[in-house]
Amino acid sequence: MTRIFALAGLVIGTLFWSLAVSAAEAPVLQPEVHTLSEIVTIGDFYRNAGDFAGIPLFRSPDLGTSGDVPAEQVAKRAQAAGLTTAGTNGLTKVVVYRRAETIGQRELKTIVAKALAERDASLSEKDLDVTLFQAPSAVHADPGAENPVNVDQVLWSRTDGNFTLRLNVAGIGGISPLTLTGVAREMVEVTALIQPLSRGAILKQEDLTTIRLARGSVPARALTDADDVLGFAARSNLRANSPLTRNDFERPVIISRGEKVTVTYQLPGMKLTTRGQALEDGAAGDMIDIMNLQSRRKISATVVARGRVRVEPSVPVASLNERAQQ
Repeated sequence: MTRIFALAGLVIGTLFWSLAVSAAEAPVLQPEVHTLSEIVTIGDFYRNAGDFAGIPLFRSPDLGTSGDVPAEQVAKRAQAAGLTTAGTNGLTKVVVYRRAETIGQRELKTIVAKALAERDASLSEKDLDVTLFQAPSAVHADPGAENPVNVDQVLWSRTDGNFTLRLNVAGIGGISPLTLTGVAREMVEVTALIQPLSRGAILKQEDLTTIRLARGSVPARALTDADDVLGFAARSNLRANSPLTRNDFERPVIISRGEKVTVTYQLPGMKLTTRGQALEDGAAGDMIDIMNLQSRRKISATVVARGRVRVEPSVPVASLNERAQQ
């Protein structure tokens, strides 16, 4: 009796195993299909399609789009093609996505900039600001193509920036032409102020920023590196976000007109000093006129620091010595 029960258990186990294998090998309809091809096959719709996988069932939607197919219709076509165990697996529809390389306007501008830069070794893509006229919002190309988008012809006037590009786009029915028009302006980076600077204010590093402007609107002597004028004073009131030039700045005045100063004349072994009054403003290193307060004579001296000037050696010693003794 025990032997009979064991035999029955073996038969039942074998039956369950066979059913499990059959279930695992049964075709399973997928809710979504992603394809690159123009044709959707049984194998795209069903897992475990076996020898029937390559049989076509439907045409794919257009590149970059999707479409719904009733699950019952998919099952009937698959059954008619020989996959008799095909079913709906409880689905009502299957969504088919046709994959594509989507090229938006940003990518189109990059294509234009690259094509124009290749025509002029002095330019790079980042130097160009591209504006498109009436361009499509997106272009769908076949991602399986060796060159989804190829530039066929380039016309560009660097003077006014107008361009025309003719592209070849690999699409559903082969190569499709696409013409792009617009303006490409050469851009340069220049130094500008973050906020306005008043006349006489000293320029500091934190006052500066970098802006990109079309080359045609940039002054000839615009600053690209402000290191040479850091610490200098603004000659006039300066606006923010406008190109700066070297002429916008001057060395800061450290001696003002009418200010009392110490005048020094020094030679090896001898140093003479006297008091004077500045007859004009002066920055460090400037040669300005000084009135000797004792002799009332005018002399020329170099500004060396606040309240101090130095008489150049070319001035006769006797004349200064004479003033110092008066």
